[in-house]
Amino acid sequence: MNIAAALKAAWSYRDAAKSALSERLAQGDIDNNQRAAHGLAWIATSVAALEAVSAWLDSHDGGTQLDQQVASLIFAETFGQLTGGLPMGQNEIFRPVDLGMRAAAQSLAKECALWLDSDQAKTRAAVAQALADGQMPSEALQDAELDAIREQYRRFTTNRILPHAHKWHLANDLIPDETISDMASLGTFGVCIPTEYGGLGLSKLVMCVVTEELSRGWIGAGSIGTRSEIAGELIAMGGTQAQKAYWLPKIASGEILPTAVFTEPDTGSDLGALQTRARRDNGKWVIDGAKTWITHASRSDLMTMLVRTNSDAQGYAGLSMLLVPKPRGTDVDIFPAKGMSGSEIEVLGYRGMREYALQFDGMIAPDEALLGGEEGQGFKQLMRTFEGARIQTAARAVGVAKRALELGLDYATNRKQFGKSIIGFPRVADKIVMSLADFVMTRELTYAAARAKDSGKRCDIEAGMAKLLAARAAWSNADAALQIHGGNGYALEYEISRLLCDARILNIFEGAAEIQAHVIAKGLMGGRKA
Repeated sequence: MNIAAALKAAWSYRDAAKSALSERLAQGDIDNNQRAAHGLAWIATSVAALEAVSAWLDSHDGGTQLDQQVASLIFAETFGQLTGGLPMGQNEIFRPVDLGMRAAAQSLAKECALWLDSDQAKTRAAVAQALADGQMPSEALQDAELDAIREQYRRFTTNRILPHAHKWHLANDLIPDETISDMASLGTFGVCIPTEYGGLGLSKLVMCVVTEELSRGWIGAGSIGTRSEIAGELIAMGGTQAQKAYWLPKIASGEILPTAVFTEPDTGSDLGALQTRARRDNGKWVIDGAKTWITHASRSDLMTMLVRTNSDAQGYAGLSMLLVPKPRGTDVDIFPAKGMSGSEIEVLGYRGMREYALQFDGMIAPDEALLGGEEGQGFKQLMRTFEGARIQTAARAVGVAKRALELGLDYATNRKQFGKSIIGFPRVADKIVMSLADFVMTRELTYAAARAKDSGKRCDIEAGMAKLLAARAAWSNADAALQIHGGNGYALEYEISRLLCDARILNIFEGAAEIQAHVIAKGLMGGRKA
C-alpha cells in the first residue's frame, strides 16, 4: 500500500470520527463527551502527523532509505494506534469503541493490512543499525538560510549550553547573564519582531528551528526566548505606535527581558475568572492581586500582565493587558519594586529562569501601560498570541525529544553487557528506533504548524496538534532513554535525569494536554471562538 492510499484511508477514518462525534453532540454538549471529543482530537492529530511525514518525504524526493524506513515505522505504528488504541495519557487509551467506530476501525485495518501485517521487526533492526553507524534521517529544510541558522544555533548550543546545562540545573542557577548576552547577539530575542523595530523579521519556522536547537541543550535556554516572543507579538499586534517604538527595539536587542504574568492561584486555564485588578488613580494604574507560576519574574524588566480593569464586566469582557515596567531583582532583593512581592516555587525541572508566586499591593504602573490604549481588549490580545506560543512550545518539546534520543543512543552504543553493546538487544534498540520515529513525526508536524502560521491563516487547531503530539513525544522519549540507562538514569549526575524532569512540564504549560485536545475538538466541530 503506498503512502497516498494510506493517507486517503486515514482521512476517511478521521471524517468518520467527526461524524460519530457529531451524532453524540446532538444529544449532549462537548463538555459531557470529553473522552469521545478528545479521542477525535488525537485521531485528527495522528492523521495530520502522517500528512506532515508524507510532505517531508516529498520535500526530499522520496527520502533516503533510512527516511523511508522511518516513515514506514511511523505509518505502521500510527495505524496500529488508530485501529487498536491511541494513548491520550499514561492510563487513558482511546479505543474505536469509545466513539462507536468499531466497524470503521475494522475497515481501516483491512485497507491498511499491508502496513499492519508487515514485518516491522526487520525495519526496526535496520534503523537501529543505521543509527549505530552514525546515520540520521534527513533534516534539511530546502532553504539555505534556514539550514545555516540551524547550524549556527546547533554550534552555539553544543559549545555554550550543553557543557554547562546540567550543572546549572543541579544548582538551580539562573541562565548566566553572559549566556543571555551571547544569545541576544545572535538575534534570539528578536527573531519575529519586525525589522523596523530592530528585530530580524523572520518567520515562525525560523523561530521553531532556533527554539528546537536551544532546547536540545536545555529547555531553559529554549524557553527564555518564549517570553520575548509573547511580549513582542502582543505589542506588535496590539500596541500603540508609541508602545511599539519604545518596547520592541529593547526586547529585540535583549536589553529588556519580559515575563508573562497571566496565571492566578485559583483560575488556571479559566482566565475568565481572573481577579487581579487594576484601577486608574491620578493618571496611573494601581494593581492589586496575586499571580502564580510566573517564569523569570525576578530578573525580568517588563511584565505583560492580564488584569481586570472593569469590575462590573463579567468574564473576559473586563480584562485588559498592561505593560508594567519593573526593576530587575537581585539575590539580596528579588522584587525591589514597591507594591510587589513574591516567593520562589521550587520545581523538579524547567530551571534556569525560576518560577514565582507574586503578590501585588498597590503597585503603580504608568497611564501609558494599557496595551493599545483601550480597555477590555486583554483577552482578545492574548488569544492572538496563543498560536505562536503553542507552536514555540512544540518546538521546545522537539528539542527535548531530540536530546533524549541522543542520550539514549549514546548510552546504548557505549554501554556493554554480556559481551556486546546493549543496542544489540532488540528491546533496547526498539526503544531508540521508536523514539526516533516519534521525534521525526512531531518535528514535521511542528514545522507544518509553523508554515501554516507563516501563511497568515488561522491555525489554532494546527498549533494545538503540534503542542499535543510534541509534548507526548518529549515525555516518552525521555522516559525510554532513562530506561535504557537503567539505574544510572535515576542518578542525578546523569543528564537524562534532568531531561525527564524537563519533559514532564511540556504536557502542562501553555495549555495542558486536556485543554489542547478540547480546543482541537471544538475547532474541528466548528465550535471555536472568534
